[in-house]
Amino acid sequence: MLPRFFSEIDRKSDAFIKKFTGAEDASGKGAFSFGTVIRFELSVSRRLGASGAVMRICRDGDRDSDISFSFESSDNIFDKYTISLDTASLCTPDGYGLFYYEILLLRGYNTLFTSSINNLDFELAEKEGARFRLLVYEKDFTTPKSFGKGVMYHIFVDRFYKGEGEQVKNLPVRRDAVINNDWEHGIPQFAEKPGDNIANNEFFGGNLWGIVEKLGYLKGLGVTYIYLSPIFEAYSNHKYDTGDYMKTDEMFGGDEALEYLISQAKKEGIGVILDGVFNHTGDDSLYFNKYKRYGDGGAYNDSESKYRDWYIFRNWPDEYECWWGIKILPKLNHSNRECRNFFVGKKGVIEKYTEMGIAGWRLDVADELSDEFLDEIRDKVKSESGGEAVIIGEVWENACDKLAYGKRRRYFSGRQLDSVMNYPVRNAILDFCRFQDGISLYNTLTEIYSSYPEIVSNKLMNILGTHDTERIFTVLGSDFEELEGSNAQLSVRRLSPEKREKAKKLLKIASVLQYTVFGIPSLYYGDEVGLEGYHDPFCRMPFPWNDMENEYRQELSEHYKKLGELRKTQTALSDGTFKFLGHSENSVVFMRKNGENEIIVAANRGEDFTLDIPKNTVFYDLLNDKEYTGNVTVKSDSALILKVIE
Repeated sequence: MLPRFFSEIDRKSDAFIKKFTGAEDASGKGAFSFGTVIRFELSVSRRLGASGAVMRICRDGDRDSDISFSFESSDNIFDKYTISLDTASLCTPDGYGLFYYEILLLRGYNTLFTSSINNLDFELAEKEGARFRLLVYEKDFTTPKSFGKGVMYHIFVDRFYKGEGEQVKNLPVRRDAVINNDWEHGIPQFAEKPGDNIANNEFFGGNLWGIVEKLGYLKGLGVTYIYLSPIFEAYSNHKYDTGDYMKTDEMFGGDEALEYLISQAKKEGIGVILDGVFNHTGDDSLYFNKYKRYGDGGAYNDSESKYRDWYIFRNWPDEYECWWGIKILPKLNHSNRECRNFFVGKKGVIEKYTEMGIAGWRLDVADELSDEFLDEIRDKVKSESGGEAVIIGEVWENACDKLAYGKRRRYFSGRQLDSVMNYPVRNAILDFCRFQDGISLYNTLTEIYSSYPEIVSNKLMNILGTHDTERIFTVLGSDFEELEGSNAQLSVRRLSPEKREKAKKLLKIASVLQYTVFGIPSLYYGDEVGLEGYHDPFCRMPFPWNDMENEYRQELSEHYKKLGELRKTQTALSDGTFKFLGHSENSVVFMRKNGENEIIVAANRGEDFTLDIPKNTVFYDLLNDKEYTGNVTVKSDSALILKVIE
């Protein structure tokens, strides 16, 4: 049962392709497990004058092969051709592979080529265009069954909550740390301009004990996973400059606080995911030890140090490889066996925190971790957790065929990642909300869903804001030029009441999409109450606990609580299939379905339009608690979540 929407879904194409695995229609998929036989059915309008069809396919980096379609039948309007691909034959002996293919329509006077738009839809052209992707992943590739349900909540620890318990009173303060006690109005330490050096040693005092005290608040938002910014001992407030991997930072509460948070969160049905910063350390670390805070040893000070070969020195000690040229972040040498063993070996980093009971890892800058290292990380995480700890990679592009530093990555071959941060969909949602671009949103969602394994698509980390991006509320409420300015200007710039109303309206649309497309929504702390801020470090302001009575904050909070409740009660939103019912330049409508649970989502940034409800069908508006038995009007600048009631 599909409601009718925009006439384009009924249009007649010159050619269309369907895919089947056995009797299952797999037309929307582009990733299959090893051993699957895929039957392609190609229908070609007779007016094109095609006498045959060929699939031209190549494995990534190999030569093309041509496989002829077999003529199946004709109804005097369309000729039907078929071909079957055995993925076991394609991928032997590796058990996985990435392929690119196009279809050629053979005519006496010229040949037409398919040109893929989004890995599903295509155009016909007289010269070669963009090919379709076909990913074959290992037969035993699985992702954690529990992950994907509910809501993630991303916490930048120093800025979430100080806590009021006895444990907080005795937390040590490092001697060179600067404490900002103005939680409500304090401005994070910032450089004169982006890229300038900054100490990042100013702290507001948030800690892990404080998170424990707010578990009830998080549960009320429907949170099932907390993703923590790095918690390892480190000099900075952001902790991406690890000092000692085997210690939880004492200013956050140390190992005792982390273990207690994990145990108490588990009682509330919440898992804790850690940030795995395994690509680089700080120069002020046990391993590099440039400033001798960890004694006289370390790679920088001692040419005989066991850590010397953990780094890549061009001219010891002052010339060394570092992350993006930032000298305080020396890059680890993962080709060194001992370095890798420190993370994946017996009594190593991964084993320690997995034994504590964490729910998984988000891998920082996954593009810079070697395939060999990622393989070993997966083996260790899965063996230590019984397969249930999740591995999420920080990847900013389509991860199916990502090229990083000139090398094709195999994140979803089955040997590495379970999920990635879904930046492409984030960007498309922003473009839809800010610029009314429904076409881009349709194409992006379609491309991702038709590129990734389905078991990955339903686990994607769907973000709107992170510690690396401007606050979503600020982005949606600002004109383009208002996002620019000096750091001094941005540090104090805030939205006007009128701009806040605009941001609130658009954030409701954006969040509905974030919570209902395939994947799990990841809510950056404070976004649910309209916390403002520009680029780093202004996207890392303290949570406004003392301003929660503000009307627009309350309204947004209730909206997010409602969305969180729907993530628990509507199984289609976590495990359901995904299918577009229609789209236009400024509107999208799609369905999530899991058995009898059918959810239709409509988002509109254009003029009002109407969804036709088939006879004897009832829609229930889950956001507004309203029942529809006739046509549904989707008003301008709104989004609806409709449950189908037969």
